[in-house]
Amino acid sequence: VNLKVEWCFSFSLHRVFKKTSGNGGLTLYLGKRDYVDHVDKVDRVGTFLLQSVFSLLPITLACAFRYGSDDLDVMGLCFRKDIWMQQTQLYPNGEKPALSAMHDTLLKKAGDNAHPFSFEIPNNLPCSVSLQPGPDDKGKACGVDFEIKTYLAKEKNNPDEKIEKKDTARLVIRKIQYAPSQVGAGPKADICKSFMMSDKPVHLEASMEKDLYFHGEAIPIKIKIKNESNKTVKKIKISVDQTTDIVLYSADKYTKCVLNQEFGYTVDSNGSFDNTLTITPLLADNKEKRGLALDGRLKDEDTNLASTTMLRQGVEKEVLGILVSYKIKINLMVAGGG
Repeated sequence: VNLKVEWCFSFSLHRVFKKTSGNGGLTLYLGKRDYVDHVDKVDRVGTFLLQSVFSLLPITLACAFRYGSDDLDVMGLCFRKDIWMQQTQLYPNGEKPALSAMHDTLLKKAGDNAHPFSFEIPNNLPCSVSLQPGPDDKGKACGVDFEIKTYLAKEKNNPDEKIEKKDTARLVIRKIQYAPSQVGAGPKADICKSFMMSDKPVHLEASMEKDLYFHGEAIPIKIKIKNESNKTVKKIKISVDQTTDIVLYSADKYTKCVLNQEFGYTVDSNGSFDNTLTITPLLADNKEKRGLALDGRLKDEDTNLASTTMLRQGVEKEVLGILVSYKIKINLMVAGGG
């Protein structure tokens, strides 16, 4: 049963998402669907559940890696592997979490059939990452996601109980990487290239002011060229590669170019160049690239190129599922010299 997620209502400037089961017996409410990983802790997940059909009522928050579309499950293979899961019983005799002001407001509107809940996400879990599907791909994208699921159960604590889709309400949420306010020194690299039939080389030095940039932020790169050769540098090419390392189930590693930009500057023999060139990698320029890593996607909402994975000391890479990194490359195109 495919149900559309919709805006429900707002109180005190709080917007609330809801999802209703196919039989109408359950409605799941969330105050937001994006939860920030602040490195030392993660935003708590929770609002409340409205129940009109009384039954045993478990609720689960799970982080999982999805290998492929749910349609393939008919072959008897599992295309989803749980990385982490937490379950609690909301009804009957469920534990009530500490209530926020938004909880209080919503519960007064909902009445006695509402059950508040709260989950704490460990900070060693991966952030939401999805692999961009191709134009003809159907179903949910591969990647790491977080899902809240509740259902009408007949047996208590029975993981093998068969649950009908019409008795289930679920919402996918996103765990988003926090960007530190204090950034470090930018990287710097240099190279010296010699050529046949030339006694002296070309020197190239590239540097950046800082080591962290936000989505959509322009990236200035300071470039210095000293051409001591007898050849002419006819243009400068800058590219950005995204490397996606899927460490959960295999050693798959993919590198895809997300920006390739040429600058028509020339540097004559015995000449020099000292300037700052600016690039801006954007998902909008890479919509057709299948397998590109994106920050977790909710339905067809816009997202961004996946954030760089921040590795914490003591956390095993396999738990993170997908590792994402970026590399900037600067090439000088030399006439007659490659």
